[in-house]
Amino acid sequence: MTERHDGGVGMSPAQHRATLSAIVLLIVALSAVIYTGVDAGHGRGDDALAAPRAAHNPAAPVSTGVWVGTWAAAPVGGEPLTDGDGMAGRTVRNVVHTSVGGTSARITLSNLYGTRPLTVTAATIALAAGDDNPAAAAGTLRRLTFGGTPAVTVPPGGQAVSDAVALAVPADSDVLVSTYAPDSSGPVTYHRHARQTSYVADGEHTEDLTGGPYTGHSTAWRYLTALDVLSNEADGTVVAFGDSLTDGVTSTPGANRRWPDVLADRLRAAVASGADAPRHGVVNAGISGNQVLADGRGRPADNPSGLKRFERDVLGRPNVKVVVIALGVNDILRNRALADPDAVVAGLRTLVDRAHARGVKVVGATLMPFRGHRGYTEPREDVRRRINEAIRSGTVFDEVADLDKALRDPYDPRRLRSDYDSGDSLHPSDRGYRRMAEAVDLAELEGSGPARL
Repeated sequence: MTERHDGGVGMSPAQHRATLSAIVLLIVALSAVIYTGVDAGHGRGDDALAAPRAAHNPAAPVSTGVWVGTWAAAPVGGEPLTDGDGMAGRTVRNVVHTSVGGTSARITLSNLYGTRPLTVTAATIALAAGDDNPAAAAGTLRRLTFGGTPAVTVPPGGQAVSDAVALAVPADSDVLVSTYAPDSSGPVTYHRHARQTSYVADGEHTEDLTGGPYTGHSTAWRYLTALDVLSNEADGTVVAFGDSLTDGVTSTPGANRRWPDVLADRLRAAVASGADAPRHGVVNAGISGNQVLADGRGRPADNPSGLKRFERDVLGRPNVKVVVIALGVNDILRNRALADPDAVVAGLRTLVDRAHARGVKVVGATLMPFRGHRGYTEPREDVRRRINEAIRSGTVFDEVADLDKALRDPYDPRRLRSDYDSGDSLHPSDRGYRRMAEAVDLAELEGSGPARL
């Protein structure tokens, strides 16, 4: 056979060897480029997404699930007597209770009522070692970062959300969030009625495990307004939006017996039993003394109205599906003139419209009785009755939780049943709070979108 030299398929052995060598060199070169690209890009990502090499590694691992609220507290105002030094030079260790669990966590810090920047130079999160003490469970302490750095400066009126941190957070458990600020930001943004003991230590002790330095005690939550988790246990958040009846001011301290706590217990139990129940975290957005229409004093207002804080405390929560609104009794009791029931109902409808605009379902509660309370009058009782009539008519909310019917005395419907009464004829006992939670139909918490009213 005659060899061809025209570039066709017929090549000499020397040409074959040269061509093969060129192909091999090209493959090696391409492989080097690809390897370098993987090492420079994905290599750092793999390291960041790996399981933590030490307890302080803040990187969150790859996980499925969605971000939901497991705990929250609405900022109420500036803590009295903190205008000067505030919490400067001290570590605040807030103790909060989860509604659902997750594989990663993040927090929100607020300086809403501060008059100067709040600089937090260290923050940590850990599981509590036990009830009613500031010790951290071994192996659970994690440093928190904000935008990749351990310090964050929150401007007056602002808030900051931490980076996600890898931590297995159980449902129905206590979590410790510790923050240290070397300088004062002016009034400390706080939630007054925590019904939970938190702790304070002189100096920087955010990474302390023993709890020994935490000799100060507090019945308020400071700076911390939210704990979110990346969860496989839940696919949405329920927000309980209300006043002191939601805040749980007469519930047993440290026992988590507010009605939103009991609602979270019911949801977990229903899911665990295999019942067809919503898988939601529950967060409490109750503020004692809160009204639908009127703000408190100050700028920004202490105890802002439901209308003013709805975006922040409800729609600002992660993956919120449903809000339960139990608000209006303080519009009656705290109004020196007789409250206008039509105005209160119009305010409630405005909240519903805002929720619907974001695809959030609204369950509304009737107003519970308060005969025997120092603020009771027959004209005020008539206002309450008229508001409840509007709520029961089905023209205000998507669904109704009839708390009035559930807790009233059958022999005197204008007052609470005695075993549901804490003793002041307005706020429930622990048993009354449980009854409030039981009056919420779990099926109505399915976030299937708002109904047409």
